[in-house]
Amino acid sequence: MRVMLAEDSTLLREGLVRLLADEGHEVVAAVGDGDALLAAVAADQPDVVVVDVRMPPTHTDEGLRAAMELRGRWPRVGVLVLSQYVERRYAVELLTAHTDGVGYLLKDRVAQVGEFLEALDRVGAGGTAFDPEVVRQLLARTTHTDPLSRLTPRERDVLDHMAQGHTNATIAEQLHVSQSAVEKHVNSIFDKLDLSHTTGYSRRVLAVLRYLGS
Repeated sequence: MRVMLAEDSTLLREGLVRLLADEGHEVVAAVGDGDALLAAVAADQPDVVVVDVRMPPTHTDEGLRAAMELRGRWPRVGVLVLSQYVERRYAVELLTAHTDGVGYLLKDRVAQVGEFLEALDRVGAGGTAFDPEVVRQLLARTTHTDPLSRLTPRERDVLDHMAQGHTNATIAEQLHVSQSAVEKHVNSIFDKLDLSHTTGYSRRVLAVLRYLGS
């Protein structure tokens, strides 16, 4: 794939450049701030952008705002966001605005090379990839009436994997059940979250957003 990187840490940025090159990906640009990223994408759209949430000048949400803008202008470009910590509103905003070709990983996940590369491939193919720890903490921070109270433990397991961006086939493999069983659980989740008749939106994403209270 053709990849662009936006990361203000020179050490991490150069490490990612080498890692991706070693894996056969083409790194077409590696920049240190959101404005430079937008300029690079405008000049030559890549398949995927890997961008840090916090970058200069304020180190708050420049990377996320750049990611949201480029998805609005170039929706076919996948976006994989990296963050040092779980930041709930950023993850929910990313999920709410876009239902394909997006991912949110903690930077610690980059050290797990296989998982990072799998997430990159998934986002590049138009799927979603959300860090399991992000999903866990988002669930833990939900303090209002739990809309998942009607779900069985197995259905909650399936929804957790859905939130990470896995397909039904992958969920079946990881939970050691048949794909038809996963499909039944997914349909049951949609029924219990009143999403069975929803049209025009990804019900998988809406199911995740429903229990985040978004």
